[in-house]
Amino acid sequence: MQNVVLIFATNRANSYTKKVGNIYTKILTDKNVNTILIDLYEISQTTNLLSNELYGERSEYFQKIISEKLIPNSKLIFVVPEYNGSYPGILKVFLDAIHPSTWTNKKALLVGVSSGRAGNLRGMEHLTGVLNYLKLFIHHNKLPISQIEQQLDSLNSFKNESQHKVCEEQITQFLNW
Repeated sequence: MQNVVLIFATNRANSYTKKVGNIYTKILTDKNVNTILIDLYEISQTTNLLSNELYGERSEYFQKIISEKLIPNSKLIFVVPEYNGSYPGILKVFLDAIHPSTWTNKKALLVGVSSGRAGNLRGMEHLTGVLNYLKLFIHHNKLPISQIEQQLDSLNSFKNESQHKVCEEQITQFLNW
């Protein structure tokens, strides 16, 4: 069974990022893929990334995320909301708190989430530059999901089946890459 690490790239509670990430988790599960979750909200509630993990003493909790979730797995999906025309600072701190060699030669898939019309295209491009610097390979199909508030129903599924299908196709491409 293939493993994929799914990163919810925000520290905002009850976020649309996590709702979209949960849709991706279900799609991956339906494809018999083991999904390993990294939720930056959960991490931010459990440890202080900025003062402890980045510059201070590494916590056992954070080290376990690195050694058990990141190091042994080579495929990562980042679900990234738009924050001020880019990606969240918590994601940058998370990336910076981990030794660059941890990321080398891994494959990444990017999903942008925004309230606006561009689906965080700019943020995904900014993130691509950082991930390329860390020597990750970025899948060409970066999926922007725009106007997210109108995209989800009361059960946090996509209202439009075509949006769900596009996500499934993106995942299939990534798994076959």
